[in-house]
Amino acid sequence: MPCTVVVCGFFGDTGKGKIISYLSLKGKTAVTARAGVGPNAGHTVVYKGKEYKMRMLPSAFVYDKCRLLIGPGVLINPEILLQEIQITKSQNRVGVDHQCAVIEPKHIEADKKGHLAQKIKTTGSGTGPCNAERALRTVKLARDFSELKKFLTDVPLEVNTAINEGKNVLIEGTQGTYLSLFHGTYPYCTSKDVTASAACSDVGVGPTKVDDVVVVFKAYTTRVGGGPLPNELSWEEAEKRGWAEVATVTGRRRRSAPFSYELAKRAVMLNGATQAALTKIDVMFPECKGVKSYEELSKEAKAFIEKVEKEIQVPVTLIGTGPGTLEIVDRREELKS
Repeated sequence: MPCTVVVCGFFGDTGKGKIISYLSLKGKTAVTARAGVGPNAGHTVVYKGKEYKMRMLPSAFVYDKCRLLIGPGVLINPEILLQEIQITKSQNRVGVDHQCAVIEPKHIEADKKGHLAQKIKTTGSGTGPCNAERALRTVKLARDFSELKKFLTDVPLEVNTAINEGKNVLIEGTQGTYLSLFHGTYPYCTSKDVTASAACSDVGVGPTKVDDVVVVFKAYTTRVGGGPLPNELSWEEAEKRGWAEVATVTGRRRRSAPFSYELAKRAVMLNGATQAALTKIDVMFPECKGVKSYEELSKEAKAFIEKVEKEIQVPVTLIGTGPGTLEIVDRREELKS
């Protein structure tokens, strides 16, 4: 810190919400700015026994002194945003940039039929058609909607001011590297770039202001919707391994495969990662459930982590050992010394 970007290294579903919420609490983050596409991405946060499925607000809401911002590159669904503000009781901490484009019913309707629904198998949240209209420069912006008026702010100014003052800032990416419009499995991808550099652009932060980029991997690979997934397993095999999951936004089954070292290496390159987080170690190695120190991890788990580090050539600093926000092995200080 002070400015850290967190992005997914696979196809989404890697636990960015958990990592962001942990970092916000641990670092007493002053500002977290949400980047990415829009409400087509879901981040699950489990904190103090309660599960939150967030689609608009930054996952850092768990730290009650954190300012929660949504950058101008992000699409807003006002209904979902207002619901999440109410659920998290964060009315006085939320800021939406004037230039966020707004998803309207016509965008959602267009997303649920034709090519996007049938071939690409999108989430149906309206983000693709809304971004298409934004490119045509006819979309409505947040400043055009009265229900958003009290939240409107200049997000790039707020974020850069916080960085310049030496405060801890998080930039929260969404989706995953291989869902990027430019670097992903086109046409089976989202409607814009979602790598770390794009996340910075989404919130108005220049590359020289970033101190760390954390790329988040899961101990196995999953994706929702159409498109290739190397070494994909059957649903039955996924169930046997304990990898059978459903998506946060759509409730659809996640397709699964073993951890891909090749995809991970490329994700580190594309994002300029300085460190990695590795979640769901407890699913691969149940004996590691709830462990808080590296020494307590099993020999097999350590061997896996060390192989990941050797392959991707950046340190694995955060290791998820359960769904809870604080169920993490944090090696940052240990690896620094």
